[in-house]
Amino acid sequence: MRERVGLYPGTFDPVTNGHLDIIGRGARLCSRLVVGVAINIGKGPLFPLEERVELVRAETETIAARTGTAIEVIPFEGLLIEFARQIGARMIIRGLRAVSDFDYEFQMTGMNRRLDPEIETVFLMASETNQFISSRFVKEIAHLGGDISSFVPRRTLERTLARVGRAAEASSGRADGG
Repeated sequence: MRERVGLYPGTFDPVTNGHLDIIGRGARLCSRLVVGVAINIGKGPLFPLEERVELVRAETETIAARTGTAIEVIPFEGLLIEFARQIGARMIIRGLRAVSDFDYEFQMTGMNRRLDPEIETVFLMASETNQFISSRFVKEIAHLGGDISSFVPRRTLERTLARVGRAAEASSGRADGG
């Protein structure tokens, strides 16, 4: 039987519990899951590419062990469908949080399908506890002194708080800004 390779792309700036939920569920659908960390300078990332890759690798180790699926974290730049071809992916995994995500994802899927009809896109709905989490909101809340501890794993929490100048809270375990 052929290896079933899936690709879960994103900027992961920072990686959130929502991302990890989709990675864990996506890992059950394939024998090898590649988490593609996009080089996207245009989004003005909080974390440099190398650190985003490092955090995603660290946060996905337990998922790989739990599911028995090989999970690789690889940075990429350029056309998603070309990256999928390079790594041998036959499936692109996308997470949907709300109806507002659907329109963009629907258009992207149509374009990708036209570029390569052999690569399927699979949508996974975010679990109810993660539907509202986005990296953009996590960064904004962290910058404004709010508590992000329920949105990101511990290692990512500490790095995010340190990155936004709240290192003392990260080391003391306080992430509520007070």
